[in-house]
Amino acid sequence: MRGVEKRYGAVLALSGVDLEVQPGEVHALVGENGAGKSTLMKVLSGAVAPDAGTMEIDGAPFAARGPIDARARGVAMIYQELNLAPDLTVQQNVMLGREARRFGVVLRARMRPAVEEALRFLDRADIAPTTRVRDLGPAARQVVEIARALVGEARLVVMDEPTSSLTQRDAERLLALVRRLRERGVTVIYISHFLEEVKRVADRYTVLRDGRTVATGDVGAAAVRAIVEQMVGRSVEEVFPRVPHEAGDVALSLEAISGTPLPRSATLELRRGEILGIGGLVGAGRTELLRAIFGLAPVRSGRVRVGAVVDAGTSPTARLGQGVGLLSEDRKEEGLALGMSIADNITLSHPRPFARAGWIDRRRQHAAASAWIERLGIRCQGPGQPVSELSGGNQQKVAVARLLHHGVDVLLLDEPTRGIDVGSKVEVYRLAGELAAAGKAILIVSSYVPELLGLCDRVAVMHRGVLGEARPAAEWTEREVVTEASRGAA
Repeated sequence: MRGVEKRYGAVLALSGVDLEVQPGEVHALVGENGAGKSTLMKVLSGAVAPDAGTMEIDGAPFAARGPIDARARGVAMIYQELNLAPDLTVQQNVMLGREARRFGVVLRARMRPAVEEALRFLDRADIAPTTRVRDLGPAARQVVEIARALVGEARLVVMDEPTSSLTQRDAERLLALVRRLRERGVTVIYISHFLEEVKRVADRYTVLRDGRTVATGDVGAAAVRAIVEQMVGRSVEEVFPRVPHEAGDVALSLEAISGTPLPRSATLELRRGEILGIGGLVGAGRTELLRAIFGLAPVRSGRVRVGAVVDAGTSPTARLGQGVGLLSEDRKEEGLALGMSIADNITLSHPRPFARAGWIDRRRQHAAASAWIERLGIRCQGPGQPVSELSGGNQQKVAVARLLHHGVDVLLLDEPTRGIDVGSKVEVYRLAGELAAAGKAILIVSSYVPELLGLCDRVAVMHRGVLGEARPAAEWTEREVVTEASRGAA
């Protein structure tokens, strides 16, 4: 790809991007949210038409008129949000658009061997072609997407954040699949915010920043810190900045609480000025625990104490009144009103300071939102900009700003850095430290073990609904966290 440009109105998303990928290699494409990675890959896959630039595949000119045209040239795109038909079977999804027919009748038996062969190659012969996709887990759905690319004889596969929603075990299996594709001679462009994965699976890398190519090189010769600095355009002193803070009085305590059906049992004490992390596999009950604390899910037994208030479960409204706030793991579906402005999102749960005779005083609301925008370093055009136009990291900051505007003292953060780039993660880590230094109590659920150990003061691991004892982060290793989370797991 040479000199690729793409403009959306006044926004220049791609400004003369160059990308060269060798046959049969795994090439990592990295950069912050909004750097242009997804737009560039949409150009490659035919989903977006470039305004300028040229492309070649195997030395021959390439200008896809659409995704079908790109697939005919051997280019397959696997998006972060998978494009599967959940009510169709695995086989129907894999062969969609390539069905074997005779006299208008689909010949299912004739297609079965190709689907089974692809699944065997991907080491997932356990996935039955007759299973409906909606009954599969996230990792198996990824395999179905890859199998569809293989059946279509793809020679260049683009994977956009393929492990962002996977457990550590499933992520390991997917990385093994990527290596297997390389051994088969398939070229892979791998987009990821997890640079540890990039170091393990990629041969070379290209960095995009602000819609431009700023660096390329061999992964083996580049340090993670150097790649981060190329991505953000500045020196990064440390990935997990340490803001001094000290634990104080107990702000939240749980006494053997259980939910329906999860968690089964959870006991802990969270103190003001402390960051406490909870690790574990997806499905272990971590999210259910936070939702039960916040009142979004019922508490079947046990007690929750917030300050001097003791109860067995209450409503989110009451919890907010007690100073407890939840940051959902799914910011697009639950955490934000994407069609509304930044100011509306920040003040949504506490509009009273700006209410006059049933109307919102927009001037005062925007002034308050602007203060939070400045304090949290939210990159935007102003408080009136729709949240949907922000990058993932800045959307996350808006969600945090709403909790702070409401005045909460206990923050329940569920996967706070999922889907955001390395530079934004560093900013979120620094913000968490600053909040702890200000006396806030922070409970974090994360599937990213280095994050738990690098950010948190103490760490507890949840296994099959049971929360283990919280220990100082320095007493854990990554291996111990993973082992504790997966012991006896199927």
